[in-house]
Amino acid sequence: MTATDRPWTRIETYYAGAYWGARREVPEDCGRRIAKLLELLAPCDPFLAHWYKPTRSLKDERKFPLLPSDMPTLTEMFRRGVNREKGKPVIEQLGFSVTFGNGGGDYDRSALKILCGCYSEVVPNCCVLSLPTLGRSPNAERVISAPVLTHAVRSMAVAMEPDWAVAGSDSHRALEPEDTRAGPWVGWVTYFSKQRGTVPPLPAPVRIEPVEDQGTLIILTPERFTVANPEHLALARRVRELLARAGLIQPR
Repeated sequence: MTATDRPWTRIETYYAGAYWGARREVPEDCGRRIAKLLELLAPCDPFLAHWYKPTRSLKDERKFPLLPSDMPTLTEMFRRGVNREKGKPVIEQLGFSVTFGNGGGDYDRSALKILCGCYSEVVPNCCVLSLPTLGRSPNAERVISAPVLTHAVRSMAVAMEPDWAVAGSDSHRALEPEDTRAGPWVGWVTYFSKQRGTVPPLPAPVRIEPVEDQGTLIILTPERFTVANPEHLALARRVRELLARAGLIQPR
């Protein structure tokens, strides 16, 4: 690996994502989940409080606000988001795909990409939140913080009821071994449903928080996690070892 190939030599970008296995749902179910998610995200940060309907052009996005209370619109978004090959019938087991954004431009933007209602055994459902770029967005320094990302992952856990969820950097994920890329993996903030098992005691400065009666949040550090910090990487490796020993991160 050359210096230019190393993920930590580039701008470190961040995301949050929730993932779950086969769960057959109709567009109304998916719409209700996203309505709940948007309601929970709104008090997290002003940057994540306003969303807009999908449009063909990003410059038109802000013309069409997306309100969590507008269930007919949310349901219709998923109904139109069926998956199919061009000119062929709908592939029902692949559920519904929808992507929409918060109206930001270029590097100062967040988007939600959702696959919901999929009951294929090989394609996981997911809800992925992209985040603005540090150094290029006036909002990124505030949004990419432990409090905001903890709130975002908690919101995903409550609304989407995933098997697991994570927030962290793409560079850190790229360091995962090839055979574990499908997850679960340990991020800056990680969530496990109680169905996966019990989170064991973890070393300081790691913080553990319950999410209602659904599962557990793990926050590695109060400061921003970065692959440029060897102490952060060592802590993540240690936590991963402990979680693997407890049976929480083996794929199921």
